[in-house]
Amino acid sequence: MSLGPIFSEMISTFNTVGTPKVLEYAIALSPIALAFILGDIFWHLWVRFVRAEQFLGIKYTVLEIRLPKEQVKSPLAMESFLTALHNTSDGNKFAQYWNGETRPWYSLEIISVEGNVKFMIWTEDRRKAGLQAGLFSQFPGIEIYEREDYSRSLHYDRKTMKMWSCEMKFTKDDHYPIKTYVDYGLDKDPKEEFKVDPLVPFIEWLGTVGPNQQVWVQILIQAHKKRKKPGHLFKMHDHWEDGARKAVNEILMRDPDSKVAGDPIVDSVGKPTSFTKSPTISSGEKEIAEAIERSQTKYPFDVGIRCIYVGKKEFFQKPFGIGGIIGGFKQFGSQHMNGIKPADKWHTRLDYPWSDFKNIRSHWYAERVLMAYRRRSYFHPPFEGKPLVMNAEELATIYHFPGATAATPTLERVPSKKAEAPSNLPI
Repeated sequence: MSLGPIFSEMISTFNTVGTPKVLEYAIALSPIALAFILGDIFWHLWVRFVRAEQFLGIKYTVLEIRLPKEQVKSPLAMESFLTALHNTSDGNKFAQYWNGETRPWYSLEIISVEGNVKFMIWTEDRRKAGLQAGLFSQFPGIEIYEREDYSRSLHYDRKTMKMWSCEMKFTKDDHYPIKTYVDYGLDKDPKEEFKVDPLVPFIEWLGTVGPNQQVWVQILIQAHKKRKKPGHLFKMHDHWEDGARKAVNEILMRDPDSKVAGDPIVDSVGKPTSFTKSPTISSGEKEIAEAIERSQTKYPFDVGIRCIYVGKKEFFQKPFGIGGIIGGFKQFGSQHMNGIKPADKWHTRLDYPWSDFKNIRSHWYAERVLMAYRRRSYFHPPFEGKPLVMNAEELATIYHFPGATAATPTLERVPSKKAEAPSNLPI
């Protein structure tokens, strides 16, 4: 059977419905469509270029914070300090798209170099004075020193060194909070012997890191703000707030059999105010709803968490490094709320021996993650990640200055309390 007549019939059918006219219009409009496509590509490249130029022109600094022996402030002091860093301003449109201005971001870091534990903060040099003033106002006994960037002093050698790295993610959606210092009762400033600080076990583990090994933890933070709703040019939305509202509403309308307890009467924003019959809520569900609602009252941040364990081959202990990092962050989680665990990125992708032929991928990941860590790049290219949303209370839980309960001898502290000289000294 010849296919020629069939194709001829198809072409004649298209001709009868005016297909050539459609093609003519498409060809005529194609330059405009191409201009929009190329314009969009050029725009993204331009924004990326001006931001990169801006980042390269800024001087950065790394500050080391030494704690006093008598550190009695609760994590609430750190929450107050972090709240002061919440700045959603990107500058005006000219500053954003011509000068490359962005929201400021900071890196809160805890490191262990052969067991010597240090608290560090990375920031732009122009913001250093304000950051130091904020720290001194909340922690009067601390000492702050400007240091060389420790991450640039490490030279990774494929032949003699090994590395394991990861980035962290939540076990549930962002609007479910982790277990915070308030849940541990640290907001009440109990006596040191009664404190249960979730950060202390991790600090103690960092103090056991042996010779020729290092552990770095980097917590990058940037003020969280609303984004444009997909498909809308002007309407803004916040996935963190919207998810929290939806989760609380679902709990309020759920009975023990997970069925709607009645037709809700809603207010102007869609939140149920009453029901045709009262829903039965368990104590666990009530606790979750209260925790989510309390979380929404605090200032939110976009957060990226990056961890590195590196050492000489003969000293490198992979189970020690992985177990310590994962176990440290497990202190902040709970079964019914949220938790923190490694994401499928960097060395966590190499779960099986056949995943990495002759350690080629492992070495490549090591060099890339080291570059990302040094640049503190997370919210913008070249190492853009998917940020978590955490409020100031949650951040203060995973990064704060521990009290005397942290007896780690390698956590260097200020040896004695300093006082001002008397005013009546002879000249």
